[in-house]
Amino acid sequence: MLVAWKYRDRDNWIQRLDPRARFIFMLCMLFSLIYFWDIRFLGFFLVVGILQFIITGITFRESRYAWFVLGPVMTMLIVFTFLTGRSGTGVYDTETLVTTWHIGPLAINLTVEKTAFALAQAMRLPTIALFAMVIPYSYHPAHYGVMFRGLGLPDKFAYAMDLAFRLVPTLARDFSTTYDAQRARGYELERVKGGLVAQVRRTAPLLVPVVIQAIIGGEEIIDAMDLRAFGVQPRTWLNELVYTRRDRLVIAAGVLIFILCTALSVTGYGGFWVPDFIARLAQ
Repeated sequence: MLVAWKYRDRDNWIQRLDPRARFIFMLCMLFSLIYFWDIRFLGFFLVVGILQFIITGITFRESRYAWFVLGPVMTMLIVFTFLTGRSGTGVYDTETLVTTWHIGPLAINLTVEKTAFALAQAMRLPTIALFAMVIPYSYHPAHYGVMFRGLGLPDKFAYAMDLAFRLVPTLARDFSTTYDAQRARGYELERVKGGLVAQVRRTAPLLVPVVIQAIIGGEEIIDAMDLRAFGVQPRTWLNELVYTRRDRLVIAAGVLIFILCTALSVTGYGGFWVPDFIARLAQ
């Protein structure tokens, strides 16, 4: 059985908005965000993302697992960018050397541009995470499919997106169930040692059942959809979404921000910028 994210009805004005309006606003913000590497512009999007996260009422306790997964990934990308500067290729052309770090045989050049770019990325990645994280925790699970269908997408794509949103929590539930069952049989994940290949081999009692269950569950869904002649003709949806005036205002605000950011980018604003306090490192 498919499960959903831990949604909780908080009865605030954001959750009372049409999910399509919220999704369109999020897309407008994300597409606007990609224009800029200037931390002064990125700060605006970060503030909006934080405010939205706070207003929706999502607590750290509810979203801590997502942050525990995303946090190390974002940190690794930021540190890798700071040390190598490879992600900044094409964003800046020249580099101003500050110092050189010698770590064994490696020589890492610390430059002003690498530091400024890493700071911009440290603002970009959490902002994207903040906008994306409100979807699983504040969108009603019953609205996933009808939301995408209401945006004009085909039924098959809308239903596929509905299943995709439920995939991660379903796999997490299956993994937890399998882990408890294997522990009852004496399996201890804490004692898995050795190299990478050995560790993967010894986690087979966990990975194999979860993968097989996912495949079987997918086949059951396909069979159920075939028996109901899914895709033969346009389907109806149990829930119906209707735009209200405030939904249209939210969409208009998102589109206006996107148009404004596009105009700023075309006219040369929002490009890579080195703050004065970072530029002074080279002095």
